[in-house]
Amino acid sequence: MRLIRVFVEAELAAGARVELAGSAQEHVTRVLRLGAGDEVTLFNGDGSDYPSTIVELRRNRAVVEVRAATAARGESPLPVTLVQGIARGDCMDLVIQKATELGAAAIRPVATERSVVRLDAPAREKRLAHWRGIVIAACEQCGRARLPEVAEPLPLVEWLSRPPSPGRLRLQLDPAAPGTLPARAAGAPAIELLVGPEGGLTAAEQDAARQTGYLSCRLGPRVLRSETAAIAALAVLQATAGDLR
Repeated sequence: MRLIRVFVEAELAAGARVELAGSAQEHVTRVLRLGAGDEVTLFNGDGSDYPSTIVELRRNRAVVEVRAATAARGESPLPVTLVQGIARGDCMDLVIQKATELGAAAIRPVATERSVVRLDAPAREKRLAHWRGIVIAACEQCGRARLPEVAEPLPLVEWLSRPPSPGRLRLQLDPAAPGTLPARAAGAPAIELLVGPEGGLTAAEQDAARQTGYLSCRLGPRVLRSETAAIAALAVLQATAGDLR
């Protein structure tokens, strides 16, 4: 039986009644065509799932009653922050969707010298809202009850100027690196992974990253597209140091 999960921005607890709004209400009433008595699972990003029942449903109104709170099991034991060079629209959307499904704890979009997409302030705000919508939909699908944070885009040089987070191993993908990703990541309690955009990072950017503690590593002998590299790297990390360790 399919588990229908719906994200809501509301306080949730057993016995609470929640009126769905916006896209959540639209999804339940018009897309799924659910009715009173049908079951859904609500979540608000606090790490718990809330099995619930639809108790009132009209054309523009859906009220859900929470039956209980249960601990969700969708989070990885390995916190991974993906620092992703901003790629073109569909490619970046794919990275954010799959990074969420693959358990990334946070996603930091960065503008690099070879980034094709250039975002001014209004475009950044609009794109950020779009990316966060992708994260919510991915969490609804994959069973996560915590939303990975998607930070506002900023230049890579600005990101590198910030103090690194303590206890987090910094890795950058480089097809010419001598060390492999699994070997570098072994035993790390948390990882910050830097992936370049289309065309990769420049030599100067790679050097700047190394000066701030990033270790270079490779995935294999082939040069991968930016979106392929990010997705493959996250899958490798979960298989070797995260979900399946």
